[in-house]
Amino acid sequence: MRSHPIENVRNIGIMAHIDAGKTTTTERILFYTGITYKMGEVDDGTAVMDWMVQEQERGITITSAATTCTWNSHRINIIDTPGHVDFTAEVERSLRVLDGAIAILCGVGGVEPQSETVWRQADKYRVPRIVYINKMDRVGADPERAVEGLRTRVAARPLPIQVPMGLEEGFQGVIDLVERKEIDWGKDILGTDFAVREVSDEYRDLVEKKRTEMIETLSETDDLLMQKYVDGTEISVPEIKGAIRRGTLGLKFVPVLYGASFRNKGIHPLLDAVVDYLPSPADVPPVIGRHPRSDAPEPRAASDSESFSALVFKIMNDPFLGNLAFFRVYSGKAKIGSMLYNSVKDEEERLSRLLEMHANKRKEIQEVYAGDIAAMGSMKNLATGDTLCLKNRPLVLESIRFPEPVIAATIEPRSKSEHAKLASALAKFTREDPTLKVQRDPMTGQTLIRGMGELHLDIVMDRMEREFGVQANLGKPQVAYKETIQTAAEGEGKYIRQTGGKGMYGHCRISIEPLPRGKGFEFVDATRGSAIPREFIADVETGIRESMEAGLVAGFTLTDLRAILLDGSSHEADSNPIAFKIAGSLALKEAGRKADPVILEPIMALEIISPDEYLGDIVGDVNSRRGHIERMEMRGGARVVKIIVPLSEMFGYATALRTLTQGRGLFAMEFLRYERTPAAVQEQIIARIEGRLPLQR
Repeated sequence: MRSHPIENVRNIGIMAHIDAGKTTTTERILFYTGITYKMGEVDDGTAVMDWMVQEQERGITITSAATTCTWNSHRINIIDTPGHVDFTAEVERSLRVLDGAIAILCGVGGVEPQSETVWRQADKYRVPRIVYINKMDRVGADPERAVEGLRTRVAARPLPIQVPMGLEEGFQGVIDLVERKEIDWGKDILGTDFAVREVSDEYRDLVEKKRTEMIETLSETDDLLMQKYVDGTEISVPEIKGAIRRGTLGLKFVPVLYGASFRNKGIHPLLDAVVDYLPSPADVPPVIGRHPRSDAPEPRAASDSESFSALVFKIMNDPFLGNLAFFRVYSGKAKIGSMLYNSVKDEEERLSRLLEMHANKRKEIQEVYAGDIAAMGSMKNLATGDTLCLKNRPLVLESIRFPEPVIAATIEPRSKSEHAKLASALAKFTREDPTLKVQRDPMTGQTLIRGMGELHLDIVMDRMEREFGVQANLGKPQVAYKETIQTAAEGEGKYIRQTGGKGMYGHCRISIEPLPRGKGFEFVDATRGSAIPREFIADVETGIRESMEAGLVAGFTLTDLRAILLDGSSHEADSNPIAFKIAGSLALKEAGRKADPVILEPIMALEIISPDEYLGDIVGDVNSRRGHIERMEMRGGARVVKIIVPLSEMFGYATALRTLTQGRGLFAMEFLRYERTPAAVQEQIIARIEGRLPLQR
């Protein structure tokens, strides 16, 4: 039996820039909802949601952790996501399966670089969200600037539904504009003892002004309220809450709340807002998948009576259960013993274990329902993005797209006997983490691991030793360059071998043309008649794709091009798949040489926050790194510099910035796009690869 009706379920994520207080806020939620009896602290390494050893040591969230709690007879499934840009895939996959989100901003920092990134990710998946401005007790807290940052930096429409009572050391609570009530925690340390009272004279004028502004914003987006507002009729609290809910679900604005999670102030109203304003699975439009054979669209409503469908959004290695697969149920229900069909892999398997997750702890359950987030154990061959359904009602849900890695390093075990253990550990990591890639370096034959940044690879090495007992050496990180073409060209590939008896014959002619940045690869079959038999077309494409891996200029993967198969010929007896694969590869190489190939490098968006007196030194250093300054602004007495800079120039920048600013400068960096390298830099890269220049970091 379902414990909560679907209207009382909330699937929410907690997302923000690093160090804005996501995990601290989640810990408070778990305490006040009765899941934990003692508050965990990030600074002490005791946070429930940061359960990995590496998270506790470093005080950062690395992997998204799921938990379930209850508030006012509502079941809330929470995913606490990382803030560090190296783990952006964890945010991406979480937002894909969530219905709503809490975006946390630091009261001092406001909208920071990673806040913008996660906001764009939430926009992509059309996730309704509420904003919680945290750290109102910190020196320099400026809620007005944080609200303005929402307007200017992420093009949001903020709707403050509270007024903070005091700032910095004087922050003691909030005033609810909807119900005109003060919620005052005073000096209470635990946050459980607070007073709710009528608005005092000190705040009455401010509250009326802010409440009028709130109702004006609501009226602009809600016809029911507009009529009452124009008529001057009193608008009731349920009517205001209904309008806020409708506007939030319609992405017309974002309600804004305030608090200081570390001081245990503001969590109760935040939980009320989650229940009042964020959607249940029933409020979200039906998920639309596709039939695996006909490719026809198939909508599935969030109802227990529908046919079962679920999306696997995360794989986690468990020392006792093997692979745990986290999944979101979109429709229907399933119980232990059910047969589930993996429509992506065309495999059917019996569901043997179901788990309700609380970070790394778990509770066995017997059944899951529409809207639930849970984990299954002991299922074989599941991967992130797989769809689970019933074989008689198959469906494929849209998978999750992840960013490409931008950094690479060689990896080798410290002893030859550990080769197999290393390969096994890497295989498990790549199943868990779609942004971690393992490949063989075509030039040297060494194993390469590719990731999102130095911290990402550092965590992988740390986990490998702790969890699998594998000691390995990681080479110096290198930039994950790519290659592309600049002009269209044609090429011909002919592979003929005659070795007594049956020979080999494959022949094709292709044209290639550049695509816009980030489009990857497209293959178009433009052949007519039976110049190339149908069964060999896919082999030509495979040959082209494999040849792209080896590159044209310096051995980097070729990207952003369209290959058009124009013509070819075959031999009745000697043509086979291998011959056409080789022909496709030869055709690409010939066309590629004529298409003006170039090297692409990852470009990063860098934000530096520093006292004003170091600005000259910072700008000089950035210019020497081929950086381009986009804009500068003042924020809370510090200078903020926005820069676009190649990743290859940024290794070891943390140390350089500390030296330039006497330890007072901070920076945040995230991947922006790939761009063509300047000719002189391209020549240096090729020279290093050919051994004419020493390898450098």
